[in-house]
Amino acid sequence: MNDKTLETLAAKLDLLIEAVARLAPGNVTPTDLSTADCFVWAADPGLLEPVHRVNRVDIGLIRGVDRVRDILLDNTERFAAGFPANNVLLWGARGMGKSSLVKSVHAAINAGRKNAEPLKLIEIHREDIDTLPKLMAILKTSPFRFILFCDDLSFDHDDTSYKSLKAALEGGVEGRPANVIFYATSNRRHLLPRDMIDNERSTAINPSEAVEEKVSLSDRFGLWLGFHKCSQDDYLDMIDGYVRYHGLEIDAERLRAEALEWATTRGSRSGRVAWQFTQDLAGRLGKPLRD
Repeated sequence: MNDKTLETLAAKLDLLIEAVARLAPGNVTPTDLSTADCFVWAADPGLLEPVHRVNRVDIGLIRGVDRVRDILLDNTERFAAGFPANNVLLWGARGMGKSSLVKSVHAAINAGRKNAEPLKLIEIHREDIDTLPKLMAILKTSPFRFILFCDDLSFDHDDTSYKSLKAALEGGVEGRPANVIFYATSNRRHLLPRDMIDNERSTAINPSEAVEEKVSLSDRFGLWLGFHKCSQDDYLDMIDGYVRYHGLEIDAERLRAEALEWATTRGSRSGRVAWQFTQDLAGRLGKPLRD
């Protein structure tokens, strides 16, 4: 083999080494958790991305769920103060402000903690639930307290990641860190499809044990807060609150008529529908919405 061939091979080897180095994961710099109050968990490469502008509404604008709002606020306030508190499952009708309430309660708690360490909110995506133990290992040594929040949490028939969530919440040897609490929203009370539970009941050798194993995940949540479809009065009250908050000037009778027509065309009444109507109304009036 001549010198020219050796040089060519060496050059190709250097290119191969560079390509492999680019593919290999680099050293992840730990996130400075004091830079923000909200973060999103990026499971790969395993870091917390700060969110400086959070998409949320003022807690006073969330109407029709006063009882569950007060329960969640009290639970979160106790946790932020270092007292015992429960994991929370917010379940029920879509569009009734489950995720909005979690974010608004977090903001309200921190607004009242002027001279104390802020409570941190970390969103973990549904598809990253199996990395929850890794995230908890990062957080457990931090001086801050954290709400881990998963929006629209549910599991399908062939999904077994719910088992790792069960262990991470309460069932593992180490258990949930004292400075971490888990809040989740779902349209399903048991987080699993009803037909999946029924199928387990009909095909298992011991039906009751099979069903218990499936639904025991929701038992890891000490608080179940139910959200139900709102009445017409609640729906109109939501819109009235939005209109006043954003300074939209419109005749009361016209507002009522247009709001009811909007709900009829959508086939439902909810906080989400009320907000979508408000956005449409502001656009038609040529008025900006407050941040």
